[in-house]
Amino acid sequence: MNYEIIGYFGSVAIAISLLVTNVSVLRYLNSVGCTVFAIYGLTIGAYPVVLMNCICIIINIYHIVKIRSSNKRDLTAA
Repeated sequence: MNYEIIGYFGSVAIAISLLVTNVSVLRYLNSVGCTVFAIYGLTIGAYPVVLMNCICIIINIYHIVKIRSSNKRDLTAA
């Protein structure tokens, strides 16, 4: 199997996420791209790629939780 296709898909997902203006959508798309890229890194044995993308996923999850909790607070305050 040509594993480079996985890497290209991850790269495209990350690039598209950076074009989105909605920050929440950006975080979700970026997480998908980082997950695919981490899988690609595992398949080719590029552990620095895996590590960096796992760190990015954790950062994205942190911001998603922060955004969602902020939205819940805004709804209850109204």
